Amino acid sequence: CQPTPRRCLVTAGPTYEAIDPVRFIGNHSTGKMGFALAAEAAQQGAEVVLITGPVQLHIQHPNITRIDVVSAQQMFEAAMQEFPSCDAAILSAAVADFTPTVVANKKIKEKQSSLTIELTPTPDIAMHIGAIKQPHQVVCGFALETHNALEHAQAKLSKKNFDCIVLNSLTDQGAGFGYDTNKITIIDVTGKTVEYELKKKTEVAKDILLILATLIQTKN
Repeated sequence: CQPTPRRCLVTAGPTYEAIDPVRFIGNHSTGKMGFALAAEAAQQGAEVVLITGPVQLHIQHPNITRIDVVSAQQMFEAAMQEFPSCDAAILSAAVADFTPTVVANKKIKEKQSSLTIELTPTPDIAMHIGAIKQPHQVVCGFALETHNALEHAQAKLSKKNFDCIVLNSLTDQGAGFGYDTNKITIIDVTGKTVEYELKKKTEVAKDILLILATLIQTKN
């Protein structure tokens, strides 16, 4: 019997970075993968803290505490507060890398002939989580790449001190943002690489948690 995380942090969905009171910079993440992971971890008996950006999803389970956020900064603050009391973290959210330096307090009028928006980096949640990770904690990151995918994912695994990383496919039909299915490759800290076929995200969640459980077992 593989050990399930006792308390698991899951981040999910996109972040919205405000330009003005009406507009924002965002991405196409629906949160489906993160919610599937939270549901499966809770079903396996873990106490789950689900930190999610703006999504149209609902989840009901007594083991899940849901924290709704909007921006990368808000997700960062929530994650840093919750992670120290967790023994595992699955960072599946599609967090914006940049946010507008200045947010207009009124709607920007369309009659302007052009608009330049200065951007500043958002806090790197994965990097900060990896930096404070304790020996008993396991962190699973995510990567979505468009080229040299394995190479970039392996570099991210090492740089951010992950125990494993889930490489999402963006080129296979039925995988990526918005679908109920996904096709992943998991790389662990030893360099072991496992490629999975296209599956429902609920099944993908089981694969990811099985790898996580194996990694937890090696630390106990």
